[in-house]
Amino acid sequence: MRGFDKALLAAMCLFAAACNGQNASEAMDTELIAVPAFAETDSVGTVGDDAADDPAIWRNPEDPTQSLVIGTDKKAGIHIYDLKGQQKSFLAAEAVNNVDIRTVSLTSGEVILVGASDRSNREKPRLALYTLDSENIKLNPLANIPAGTGEAYGFCFGLLGADDLRAFIVTKEGTIIDMSVTLSDTAPLVEVNRTFNLETQPEGCVVDDRTGMLYVGEENVGIWAFDLGQERPEPIQFAVLKAGELTADVEGLALAPEGVSGGYLLASSQGDNSYAIYDLESGAFRARFAVEDGAIDTTSDTDGIELIVGDFGPDNPGGLFVAQDGDNGEGTQNFKFLSWDAIRKRLKL
Repeated sequence: MRGFDKALLAAMCLFAAACNGQNASEAMDTELIAVPAFAETDSVGTVGDDAADDPAIWRNPEDPTQSLVIGTDKKAGIHIYDLKGQQKSFLAAEAVNNVDIRTVSLTSGEVILVGASDRSNREKPRLALYTLDSENIKLNPLANIPAGTGEAYGFCFGLLGADDLRAFIVTKEGTIIDMSVTLSDTAPLVEVNRTFNLETQPEGCVVDDRTGMLYVGEENVGIWAFDLGQERPEPIQFAVLKAGELTADVEGLALAPEGVSGGYLLASSQGDNSYAIYDLESGAFRARFAVEDGAIDTTSDTDGIELIVGDFGPDNPGGLFVAQDGDNGEGTQNFKFLSWDAIRKRLKL
């Protein structure tokens, strides 16, 4: 795939900055830094169509080198990859879009729960639940549950305390559906708690389990935060579209938590094939980066992203960042893997 032209990109950034009232020096402060990927996945099975969409990461606490990446093909199903990007298994599913994962404790032991937004019926969103069999590297279907009205689009889990597991479906129409998920040794119980709305189309979402804040990307507006501790949470503007920082469409969101409430929020800035990084506590824009076009090609038109901070083995001790690639050549799409340590070093975070 063709890499980005750095000179052309810089000129475009300066022009966009001028149109938004920035001068050249302000635009240069948001220089786009390239960071290499260390691996990429096998392509999803659907060829010649927009198919790969959203990743989730399971970090193996006993052997981090055996961690897994889950990625959706919204035309076909769900893939599981190892840290080399090799596909280990595939589960057919009609139209799963976004995916997330949490480890939940039951009386019988821990369950690795995978959830996804099911848009097979474009007027009635459904929550698809699976369990991850990490030993045999496969997903086992658990339940598929209706969740209101609208077209299921974004999805994320939130763990608001030791046993308050929430699932959030973001519809294309702008509704965010907040559901409680109760697991037992028999069947899961899912109840809709409440809904709240954005005015135009959102998709990406992520929950900071430490603070109870839900972050949602409104594609042509910016990023909003919702305080889930409030009975009726109102949207709080976290970030707006701005030249040299965040460009429509705003797509996937991911967190890099540090300490009690600090760290970073990352967003896929699809319109300029980059990733924006914000300070979680202040909301200040910190930096942006793109995937370097090298031994592994760059990314473009990224939908979903994910980041898990922690040990992924001696070659990747600080964390793993995964981004969907909308153009991997020859009509295929896949996911790229980057070291969080490498991103931090290049961006001086």
